[in-house]
Amino acid sequence: MTMHRSVRWLVFAVMMLSLCTASFAQIVVGISVHVAPPALPVYTQPVGPGPGYMWTPGYWAWNDDAGYYWVPGTWVVAPVGLLWTPGYWGFSDGVYGWHRGYWGQHIGFYGGVNYGFGYGGVGFGGGEWRGGSFYYNTAVMHVDTLHVTNVYVNRTVIVSNESHVAFNGGEGGVAARPTHEEEIAEHEHHTEPLAAQTRQEHMASQNKQNFASANHGRPAIAATAKPGVFSGKGVVAAKSAGAPYKAPAMSPKEARSSTPAAKHASTSANANNKSKPASHASTVSNKNNTASKKANSSPPNKTASNKAEKPAHSNETHTATTSAPPSHSSHPVSQPHQVAPKSSPAPKPVAQHQSTPKPAPQPQTAPKAAPKPGKGR
Repeated sequence: MTMHRSVRWLVFAVMMLSLCTASFAQIVVGISVHVAPPALPVYTQPVGPGPGYMWTPGYWAWNDDAGYYWVPGTWVVAPVGLLWTPGYWGFSDGVYGWHRGYWGQHIGFYGGVNYGFGYGGVGFGGGEWRGGSFYYNTAVMHVDTLHVTNVYVNRTVIVSNESHVAFNGGEGGVAARPTHEEEIAEHEHHTEPLAAQTRQEHMASQNKQNFASANHGRPAIAATAKPGVFSGKGVVAAKSAGAPYKAPAMSPKEARSSTPAAKHASTSANANNKSKPASHASTVSNKNNTASKKANSSPPNKTASNKAEKPAHSNETHTATTSAPPSHSSHPVSQPHQVAPKSSPAPKPVAQHQSTPKPAPQPQTAPKAAPKPGKGR
């Protein structure tokens, strides 16, 4: 019995892994903003550190607090048999969305952006796999031929455009669409960026000089010979900005705060906060009032109970208005359920229970029923 369960769990895990791989094969939009990225800077490629390394071009990444920052291009040890398709910014529905890069057997669509060094906008002309070895096209790749012998020369490299525009679509963007071969490549098996590439992006975000607001499109660290090494001989500075820098008309937070996804999450959370906690609080208040009526039958106790209920109601209102942020839509609904039973009822249910039960005690205690209407008035 235990063995059958283990087999079932193994099959389930394999299915989930295949689903994750299939989903990553599609274009993934990670970030969307309302301002365009700067032009790609002009820089030279550092010498490749050795055989087996593949060039990954630099790009503009986004930070919600400071805007665009430059991630230097670098050489990484490539997975055998795989090629790198760079990420790109694409304009759609009023926003610029980041499409992540990936590793695959063929080069997919990267927005028609001319990253240089073999990535001219269509395909890749910087080299090719021959068996288990990667051969470099020295016409566009800068490698040390004394230590790297797997080289060839092919000067017929396709360059779709000569500009340094860093995004596809929209006003001023690259007007390119995927070719038939690129569409097929997009649906093949893909692998996520390497840990070295992720580290390169993270380290770039920690240096204020990499942000466009500081370097105006001309970063001091445009490329590195190895990922994560931002100083020394292999570091290359940009020669110039790809185009005159224009400061964004809005702050980074403004560029990200009005995205459709943020609005949808906020609306959903507010709808949950308004519906569930209110109905639950009124139900609990009805039960508390009934129990209080039975336990306290004399008029003085009822008067004291009414005085204690009013400040409790103000606490309940404060709790509802200061609930958790709307990003977790399920959590704000459950929090008031824990606090509401301790709080007092809403004003309307309290008024109903104070007025309607009064005539009921008159037949049972006739002598004591007479003073009640006088005190109520």
